[in-house]
Amino acid sequence: MAKIRNIDPLSESILSTIGNTPLVRLTHVLGDIHFDLFAKLEMLNPGGSIKDRTAISLLRRGIESGDLQSGGVVIESTSGNLGIGLAQACSLFGLRFICVVDPKTTDQNIRILKTYGAEIDYVSEPDPVTGEYLQARLNRVQYLLHTTGNSFWPNQYANPYNPKAHHQTMHEIVTALGGKVDYLFCATSTCGTMRGCAEYVRDNGLSTKIMAVDAVGSVIFGGQRAKRLIPGHGAAVRPGLFQPNLAYKAIHVTDIECVIACRRLARQEAILAGGSSGAVISAVQKVKHSIPPNAVCAVILPDRGERYLDTIYSNEWVETHFGWIEYPWEIPAHVEPLTAAAI
Repeated sequence: MAKIRNIDPLSESILSTIGNTPLVRLTHVLGDIHFDLFAKLEMLNPGGSIKDRTAISLLRRGIESGDLQSGGVVIESTSGNLGIGLAQACSLFGLRFICVVDPKTTDQNIRILKTYGAEIDYVSEPDPVTGEYLQARLNRVQYLLHTTGNSFWPNQYANPYNPKAHHQTMHEIVTALGGKVDYLFCATSTCGTMRGCAEYVRDNGLSTKIMAVDAVGSVIFGGQRAKRLIPGHGAAVRPGLFQPNLAYKAIHVTDIECVIACRRLARQEAILAGGSSGAVISAVQKVKHSIPPNAVCAVILPDRGERYLDTIYSNEWVETHFGWIEYPWEIPAHVEPLTAAAI
């Protein structure tokens, strides 16, 4: 039986580039603000998202605990980013990976998954009881686990090694900002990022307020379940990782608010980011007048925007779902001359 390829030392592989993503100041996207705003660019992880951190943490734990054996099959439900992180790592480790997806998963993400060697298991119908695709995917995972020998479920929704991966994310933010972070805005889905950052704040006696950004139509913070179009943001089932009182405040953002903020990021900060990145920017916009002067705020931008060119950045897709949108920015009539000092 083949041995799982050694994951240490990570410095010898592409996975060594996971983490230590840059933090940049945002100066245009929200106009004239009275506080400092910094963005953690998680799209610069090798697999393109913050889920790379989660993927390697879950697989490492599985290998160390013996739950993931040589010749094993990794099976997970994911709308895209975690799947890509797992596919990348499984390719390196020589592991078979079955990724359970649904119609919300973009064609581009499916092509990326297949390129890494992942096998796609497509759930075409929602769960008949809940009417949700997430529950249908979870049901399919359980079936595959029972019918596939030597299989392993990372279980991103309840595995504590999901949030543990993001202790490091918060550590990087705090260190880069000299120990002072007054507010952290992060999108919620599995609750791994929010919980990991909140645990780091608690364990290190920090005063950082965690601002959880959720989708309108998500049930994580007790909202009414409704149709959502942006994958990887919000949840139709409250994740097992959720704990009350992790967040200082929960802010709900609509799909169209995500779209507008994503496009604003691209046009005004030259950052091409994914849907949940638009959500966190929109959330800051909603509460910016209540943030004290000179506060230090950080936002986590979870993934890159190229995976959303057929949706968020497609005028045809936006008009189909939301109608014609007049975007709230224009090229200024007077532009200062560009000089080398400005670059």
